[in-house]
Amino acid sequence: MKAAVIYQPGPPGNFVIEERPIPKPGANQVLVAVKAFGLNRSELMTRKGLSPSVRFPRVLGIECVGEVVEDPSGEYSKGQQVAACMGEMGRAFDGSYAEYAVLPKSNLFSFSSTLSWEQLGAIPEMFHTVHGSLHSALQIKKGEIFLIRGGTSSVGLLAAQLAHNQGLTVVATTRNPKKEQLLLANGATHVVIDGGSIKVGVKNFFPDGVHKALELVGTTTLKDTLACVRPGGIACMTGMLSEQWSIKEFAPMDYIPATVCLTTFDSGQLLSSKETFQAFIKDVETGAVRLPVGKVFRLDQIVEAHQLMESNGAGGKIVVLV
Repeated sequence: MKAAVIYQPGPPGNFVIEERPIPKPGANQVLVAVKAFGLNRSELMTRKGLSPSVRFPRVLGIECVGEVVEDPSGEYSKGQQVAACMGEMGRAFDGSYAEYAVLPKSNLFSFSSTLSWEQLGAIPEMFHTVHGSLHSALQIKKGEIFLIRGGTSSVGLLAAQLAHNQGLTVVATTRNPKKEQLLLANGATHVVIDGGSIKVGVKNFFPDGVHKALELVGTTTLKDTLACVRPGGIACMTGMLSEQWSIKEFAPMDYIPATVCLTTFDSGQLLSSKETFQAFIKDVETGAVRLPVGKVFRLDQIVEAHQLMESNGAGGKIVVLV
């Protein structure tokens, strides 16, 4: 099989496309023919050497969709459609940047769909991240004002759609004024241009602040985002587009406004149910949700795909067809 392997952390050019033996599944494992996978910011950080627990060489990839080739237990039938994400995939063991992957059963979601692999490849991690952030962490409700910091990311675009569909007023940010129409087309009611601080821009629309805020840029903008949330509201840090893990000299009493709640969401700790995953796929099939797919590449174009991700120019989820 072909696999994209990283032997040393560094730039996108460090990927090597090589031939490897097709792996064999062991106990509680399934061999999956990978059909497509989405790219994720965490893979970019791992590629750069910013994930201390990852040892090289490694086949990256924290998510995929494909078909079952072999399940020694017989639980999954050959040809069954499955999705997988997280659970140390592409980190503690080889992930989806390959034609085949051996995956733990705990990572797998079976589903049924008529969507193309290109569309399905965009869904697993993006869906689990958005659904978990909105419902498990932020507990969004109809009629609320909802802020998305980092709105033109694939997670931000999908979050805007789902929140809009549930009757929330969506405020989304972008650093690029040319992307305002993209945000409006994906469910945003108001757009704030992010010049480093958005508090004034948000409160020009809503002087009392927003009920809920989804932080996707990360630690560098979190304090400013918290300042946009009204008393009793919730902010959830889900993304790390800034690629900075921590906050220096964090003083909670100064950092978090009184009675504003701060939480996080990580799909590696909590995934949505298989039933919710299947229901989301049906919404895409019926057109109730439009997947924000930016650009599609082939496996042998993995270098170009990572270059685009690093440039922040995709305008949606980057998908690789295998």
